[in-house]
Amino acid sequence: MRPLLSALTRIHKPPVRAGCRRCLDSCAGGGGGGGLLALRDDALVVGSSRELVRSLGPHVEVRTAFVTEQEEEALLRELEPGLKKRRYEFNHWDDAIHGYRETERARWGAECEEVLNRVRSIAFSEGCVLLGPVHVLDLDKTGYIKPHIDSVKFCGSTIAGLSLLSDSIMRLVKEHANNEWLDLLLPRRSLYILRDQARYNFTHEILKDEESMFNGQRVPRQRRISVICRNLPG
Repeated sequence: MRPLLSALTRIHKPPVRAGCRRCLDSCAGGGGGGGLLALRDDALVVGSSRELVRSLGPHVEVRTAFVTEQEEEALLRELEPGLKKRRYEFNHWDDAIHGYRETERARWGAECEEVLNRVRSIAFSEGCVLLGPVHVLDLDKTGYIKPHIDSVKFCGSTIAGLSLLSDSIMRLVKEHANNEWLDLLLPRRSLYILRDQARYNFTHEILKDEESMFNGQRVPRQRRISVICRNLPG
């Protein structure tokens, strides 16, 4: 069976960048060492220029604490039995992702369905037709996703994903301008949304644990499960 993510994506080689990155949004509490919990939602995105952060801002969103610990536990109770029956894959057929298990799920219990309905109501416009079953991607601690753009043949203008079990860094890079990029800090139990320009004109990837840095701060990567909703092409 062809992997779900691969059927939806075009893969790009990661850019090579020199020099250091600098934070373009302020963090609550300044440099007082408050950790990830001290960051406001509007401080979860840094980029190559203020102009890019400003222009792409309406197309990129991260909402912290989108699900509670109890809701995360409910999602995991439904997902773990099926995931445990699968092996982590480390030799992907087109080298797109490394160290992963994935599945689709169409039916959910009431508590999980309530969470997903909250995602849908926030991320997608009314009357928007969503892409079939929900996609679930389980990355091992050593796993990562290489730069890709979800295919316009299968996906519409919006991608929305819950990040469970671990903090992680998502990197966006402009398709034909590697010097234009954003890094998104995705805290555990957060929701990210990519729309329009961020969806069509920028690759996105999840960084390896050893590369997982945000604005000079180490963000350790553990096993990560993402629950992803997409809409159909309009």
